[in-house]
This record gives sequence, structure tokens and C-alpha cells, in this order.
Amino acid sequence: MSFYKIMLVDDEEEVRKSIIKKIDWADAGFQVVGDAENGQEALEKLEILEPDVVLTDIRMPYMDGLSLTEKIRQRFPSTKVVIFSGFDDFEYAQRAIKLNVTEYILKPVNVEEMTAILKKIRKNLDEEIEMRRDVDLLRERYVASLPVIREHFLNDLVEGKLAGPQVEEKLKEYEVDILGASKWVIAVAAVEAEEDNGNGASSFHRERELIPISVKQLMEEKLKEYYRFVMFNSSSEMVVIAAIDSTNTQTGLIELLNDICRECHKVLEVSVTIGVGVSCPALERMGQSFQSAVNALGYRAIVGRGGVIYINDVEPVSRGKLQLDQREESDLVAAIKFGPREKIETAVKKISGRMDAKVHIRQYQAYILSVASTITQLVQQYDLNLSEILGTDRDYFEVLGQMKQQEDFHQWLLAVSCRIGDALGQERDNTAKNMVREAKQYIEENYSDPELSVEKICRYLHMSPAYFSTMFKKETGQTYIAYLTEVRLNKAVELLNKTDDKTYIIAGKVGYQEQNYFSYVFKKRFGVSPTKYRGAK
Repeated sequence: MSFYKIMLVDDEEEVRKSIIKKIDWADAGFQVVGDAENGQEALEKLEILEPDVVLTDIRMPYMDGLSLTEKIRQRFPSTKVVIFSGFDDFEYAQRAIKLNVTEYILKPVNVEEMTAILKKIRKNLDEEIEMRRDVDLLRERYVASLPVIREHFLNDLVEGKLAGPQVEEKLKEYEVDILGASKWVIAVAAVEAEEDNGNGASSFHRERELIPISVKQLMEEKLKEYYRFVMFNSSSEMVVIAAIDSTNTQTGLIELLNDICRECHKVLEVSVTIGVGVSCPALERMGQSFQSAVNALGYRAIVGRGGVIYINDVEPVSRGKLQLDQREESDLVAAIKFGPREKIETAVKKISGRMDAKVHIRQYQAYILSVASTITQLVQQYDLNLSEILGTDRDYFEVLGQMKQQEDFHQWLLAVSCRIGDALGQERDNTAKNMVREAKQYIEENYSDPELSVEKICRYLHMSPAYFSTMFKKETGQTYIAYLTEVRLNKAVELLNKTDDKTYIIAGKVGYQEQNYFSYVFKKRFGVSPTKYRGAK
């Protein structure tokens, strides 16, 4: 039996220990994965622990239970929240209802009551999962899917085949509610069933054709609360066109899509990777956003599966797009950029294999030049050293001119393609290191800003928060919050040692608006309060 994960949040350590000790969590269907003293600390742990349920007190210092719940609704909308309070206050209960709190419990709560509530929540979670796995229900929704003609229109739209006036007319005709936005963003989702965990395949996974339908259903349910959008199938992926206007943001969309990926893994036991393209200000330019979303999805072999890949995170923001007409050339470019070597070898074999045709020598030469042009554009696009890529300082056309045989061309193209792939891989590593260096420099210059959040630094870096957090942790071994806290506390120690400033002054200088919270964080790190630390010196 698998357990749902739960986290406890209360400013009284004895209360937390008492609850953890007295409740039979396994019997209730839960596993306690962590606890926190206040909402601020809980929010920092949520991203790492990913609990299904958060059980929190309502009255806490630094960030109370309702403020924590509001943050959870924004960043982790799938997480259930249970609030317990010692105050029978209608205003509190009313705010909790608006925040869609799962349970609002008045203290004191005995073991039997709490266990009953937990079992009720577990039952609701089980029912949600079963509902998503209901084969009969999914079959009905499969039959009732969108008409083929509407889906054909939407595919033409994202492929850039339609003119502006025609697009608006058809969107109204098919009742696709995305008109009137300031811009649009396209996301492309790929679904891959995960390996058998040894417990045997469920009826849900035996009906494999229903997996994409269940993912689509989940995505639609999560998105409809926050965005105007349309979702449809294109080739082997699912495509979302989301309207961005004054009520939402592109960053918020990326965060929500990340939550959807986590939910698919947890509930449906499938890995969903979503590529997000550049935004487009006009409907007739949907093709650019779509192609960049497809390109972003192609990086999943490098970045990893089961999350969101935003194109601006993995490719330079101002870079132009390489458009190729030949499918073999497109496959080659994708293989070079995304790898691995086996894919490059396959793509090169397809291209060189075309030279089996019985044609005039001039056609061979033209074909070699067209492929070489693709290689050259890649070299120029990523500002690579042409001599290093070619493996010689000899004239480019002299090298090409000596390729009389198919095997010569094959070996040359394979070697050059692999060198470009290696160079791009090194460049990505360097980009991650440069990103972290820029982030550290920005923190060093702005640590005194109390509003220095992940979102703020990501706006400066032109990155999505989820990707930034992952790469920052990977490169530094620390979360962004942990690093920022370390910088602030080290600066505080300097000020305590070198100045006579009051504690509240130092707190403000290092980015803490509340002196009490500064003292709390300082004592947690050094074991003593700032005042005692200074006195000991």
C-alpha cells in the first residue's frame, strides 16, 4: 500500500511532536514527510517534499496559515490544505473557504477526530485517482472528443497556414475562446508511460490508448480555472494555445504546467514533458510559438523528462530560428542539437544514403552543398569555430570538393555533426554555469531587497522559476532560498562585528523587514541570537 505524503506546520514544537506521535499515520493512509515552524519555512520545504496534504495552524509568526494557503494555491494548486485553529472566527473561516481549504478544524482536536478527518481526505484522494482511471468514463470522453474538422483547423493555425481575418472568423465559428488576448503562448505535451513498478499493470494501463485522454482531461481541468485556452492533438503530442491577458501571466502558466506534470506522475503514473514556446503577439504568427515549443520539447533527452521545458531556458532569447524544408535535414539538426550520438548516426545515414540515386555528378555536388549549408548555418548560429568543427584549416570548399564517394561524405558529415553536438553540449554546461554566476552576482548586489524572490531574479535572467531552481540546485548544491539566506546571514555577521548598528537596523540592511524573523533565522543558523552573538565577540 502506498501512502499519501503529509507535512505539519505549527509554531509550537511540542504541538507538532505530539500530533506526530499520537496519530497512527499508516492506519490513516499517510506518511509524515516533514514539518515546519511557520509558513515561511513551510513554503521553502514544499518544493522539495511535494506533500499531498499540508496540515497547518492558522496563527503563526512571520507567515500565518491563511497566507501560506494562499501561496500554496498559487504555486501548488493540487496540494490539499487542512487548517486547524483555536479561534472560532467567522472571518477566518470565510477566508479559508475562498481559498478552497479542504478542512477547517477548531482546536482542540482529539486523536479520533483527527484520524477520521485524515481517512476522509484519503478517501477523497483515492476517489479522485480512481475517477481519473475510470476506463468506462474515459471511453465515453474519447468518443465525445472534438470534431476532426476543428482539430484540423487548429493544426493549420499552429503551423502558420492561415491568414489573420480567416483565423478570427474560424475561432468564433468553432467557439474557441482565445480571442482578445495581449499575446498567446503555445505548449506541446508528450506523454510516456512509466515502467512497471512490479505491482502489475492496472486496468488503466492495460487500456493504453486511454492514457493520453486521461492526461488531456487532467490538463483541461487544471487550466480552465486560470486561463482561456484550447487543447488539441497534433501528430503524437498534445498542443495547448493559452491566451495571456491582464488576469494571468506566462510565468504563472509555466508554474501551473509544472504542477500538472507532477500530478500526472503521481495520479496517472505517466511521465508528461511539456515544451513551452515563445509568446506571439498575433494569431497569424502562431507557427513561431509552436515550432519553438516543439524545439523545447526536443531538449527533454538533455534536460530531463517529466517537467516543463521553456524554450528561453535552453536556447538564447534573441536567437533566430533555423527553418529547413527537408525532413532528413530537420532530423539531422534535431539529432545534433539534442543527441545522443546514435540519433546523429541514424540521421547522417539517411542523408548520405540518398546518394545511392543514379543522378548527374552536378546533382551530387548540389546535394552536398545544401547539406553543408545546413552545417555552416549551425556553426554560425551558435558562433562555433569553423576550423575546429571541420578538423582542418583548409579551405571549406576544397574539403567539399574532394568528396567524390558516398562513404567520404558520410564520414565527413558524421564527424562534423558529432563535433557540433559536443560543442553545443559544452555550451549548455557553460550557459548553466554563467546563469548561476549571474544569479550570485545579482544576489550579492541586491540581497538587501526584502522582495528579492525567485520570480524577481528570473525576470532579470529571462528564465522560468522552475528551471532556474532546478539548475541553481544542480550547480550549487543549495536551493536559491538557502543560498540567499546564507548570503544575508554572512553579511549580518560582518555588520555585527564591524558596526554598532542596532539589530533592527542590521536586519533591514540584509533584507529582513521583521526584526523578529531575522533573529529567528539567525539563531537557527548560529545557535544564538544576534545580540548574544555580538556580546560573545
